[in-house]
Amino acid sequence: MEKTLESQLTTVLIVDDDIDIRLLTKVFLNNFGYEVDCANSAGEALARFNPSLHDLVLTDNSMPGMTGGEMAHIIKMRSPSTPVVMCSGNPPHDCTSIDVVIKKPTYLLAIKDAIDKLVASK
Repeated sequence: MEKTLESQLTTVLIVDDDIDIRLLTKVFLNNFGYEVDCANSAGEALARFNPSLHDLVLTDNSMPGMTGGEMAHIIKMRSPSTPVVMCSGNPPHDCTSIDVVIKKPTYLLAIKDAIDKLVASK
């Protein structure tokens, strides 16, 4: 019974180079029943991303190496139906690969609400 419940949980892949934000967001979403996987860079996220495991990607934009916007484009090429939420103080000009942009500073509840809406519409 537990495995069935676990397989029904929504899994979010959080991508942020700030460990404090990653961990705080992970704990917050866990408290609302989300499974959370984390990556500290866009490159790591692309290596970990699995559309059959990750229901949604939550990312920052400004990260070393590759931006969240560039990563979102690659994720959408691999899995067009996977929603991407960006929470950033510096979102990209081209947001065509991003489903929801939330401007920092923000509240964790605003992020959760955006995730809830996208997951419900899947």
